[in-house]
Amino acid sequence: MKWIEKLPRWTWWGLVLPLLALNAWVALLFYQYFEGLIKISVAAALLAFILGYPVGLIQRLRLSRTQSIFGVLILVVAAIAILGVTIIPILLEQTNELITKLPSWLDSGFTQLDALQVWVAQRNFPFDLGKLADQFEPRLTGKVQEFSGAVLGLLPDAISSLLDFALTLVLTFYLLLHGERLWDGVFQWLPERINGKIRPLLSENFHNYFAGQLTLGLLMGTTMTIAFVMIQVPFGLLFGIGVGLLAVFPFGTATGLIIVSFLTALKSIWLGVRVLAVGAVIAQVVDSAIAPLLIGGFTGLNPVWILISLLVGAKMAGVLGLVIAVPIASSFKALLAMIRAGELGSDDPDAGLVEGAGGDGLGGDLDGDLDGDLGGDLGDELSERSQAEVTAFSGAPK
Repeated sequence: MKWIEKLPRWTWWGLVLPLLALNAWVALLFYQYFEGLIKISVAAALLAFILGYPVGLIQRLRLSRTQSIFGVLILVVAAIAILGVTIIPILLEQTNELITKLPSWLDSGFTQLDALQVWVAQRNFPFDLGKLADQFEPRLTGKVQEFSGAVLGLLPDAISSLLDFALTLVLTFYLLLHGERLWDGVFQWLPERINGKIRPLLSENFHNYFAGQLTLGLLMGTTMTIAFVMIQVPFGLLFGIGVGLLAVFPFGTATGLIIVSFLTALKSIWLGVRVLAVGAVIAQVVDSAIAPLLIGGFTGLNPVWILISLLVGAKMAGVLGLVIAVPIASSFKALLAMIRAGELGSDDPDAGLVEGAGGDGLGGDLDGDLDGDLGGDLGDELSERSQAEVTAFSGAPK
């Protein structure tokens, strides 16, 4: 295979890239065909991964794993039941009321814009907000109607996905019971050295990401809800919990604050400014002071790569893709760093037969063996001849 090594690098890439593209295309077709099953499996694996931590804590009470799993499931069902009786009805009521009031809030926003245009005209500022209002009014009205229809259409979609939800719960239960053996069987196909590196890497990245983001979302949701209720923001519970849910995703806190500030500004511009100011202060305090003390530092990706991974994840798997995109991208980055550092090299003593020093490979090893054997035989023969000559010389008559 010497001729392959002599090819220019661009020729080598020209041979490899089409094969990679073909494999990617086949993988995409496979994903599209089994998309539903893959999403259910990934969601179940994610739930099993998250619930595995409370299961481990309960096992410390000297309970079996099966008992611990049933205990966690009972606690989860009880928590859902409590939320369903207390908070969820209020959220549904506020959501319905918000949808009803959105058109009137939109009219109030354009009224405030007209008043601002009068104030600008009285002071001879070179701004024409009337044209801006004329351009955006039909667009915003259409978006509000689309949003209302989308929210109302969530119920049929939720009913149609009950079967998927039930399958996810059943698969989650079995993964909690037998997941360790399943992953052992999957990772045993990898070499032992690579297995020992990749498996802890994936576990650590997913743990750090979800522990950090879930804690951040809980903190943001709690503090934002309390703050919005204290400053008497309409639908404060809905807006606060909404910001907390979005905070689970990267850039979610800023996105949630912008949405809430815009909606409240339609009702009153000063209320929108107040919501934005209070939310920004809380977000800064939580991000800079509280969160690092609770969850520590998490070395993530460059913000550009985070955004790209989120876009790719949302395109491929929707909300589930948004949830798992960043830890997968972070693991991929760490894996590339290991490959570059040579940490995934082979420990096989016979590896030199395939890849020798200096790129000689098998030929280099054979040459070295032949040189050593020939040199050793020749040296032995010369040594025997020299010894015979010395003996003959010493025995000769003087």
